[in-house]
Amino acid sequence: MGTVIMHSVMSVDGFIADDKDQVGTLHDWYFDGDVPIGGGGAGEYDHSGTGGGVRVSKSSAEYVGSTWASIGVIVMGRTLFDLVNGWEGRPPTGDHVVVVSHRPKPEGWHPEASYHFAGDVAAAIEKAQELAGDRAVAVNAGDVGGQILAAGLVDEVAMDVVPVVFGTGKRFFGAVDRQYLLEDPHVVIQGERVLHLRYKVRR
Repeated sequence: MGTVIMHSVMSVDGFIADDKDQVGTLHDWYFDGDVPIGGGGAGEYDHSGTGGGVRVSKSSAEYVGSTWASIGVIVMGRTLFDLVNGWEGRPPTGDHVVVVSHRPKPEGWHPEASYHFAGDVAAAIEKAQELAGDRAVAVNAGDVGGQILAAGLVDEVAMDVVPVVFGTGKRFFGAVDRQYLLEDPHVVIQGERVLHLRYKVRR
């Protein structure tokens, strides 16, 4: 089975969004560079909102490109699904999305999209690994990501740290309330206005 990676962009004080689910400047580095990055599967969906697509700096390009190419499935919570309307059925990378939710897929919503809904985190990871095969499962950080970490189902933690302080907001690890040991980072890459870090979870 592929690696389960909990990932998000975050502020230096550990937030992935503010109290109103706005990301502010956290994602600017995705669109300020010179190197275009394409996702897998349906990665042609333009998340920039400007028509320019994802364009990162040369220092980030190899890491971001190879990471995105390795992903087979994204696991996300219902809050994020609702906020972005499931990326209109076209995830930024990977071939499938598993949504953790007690509510079913909205009736009539993009029937062609390979989106699956699971009632709890264990079922979501089981389905995601089945769909991913040997490719990676990318878990969005936040409350659902924290639950998956607490369930012992995360292999690695990947964070893109942006030099901004939010003060309050939505935490990278959600409501996790005990310690988890990570190994020393095996990825440390200084990009432009972002620091890429990746840690294995110590078992």
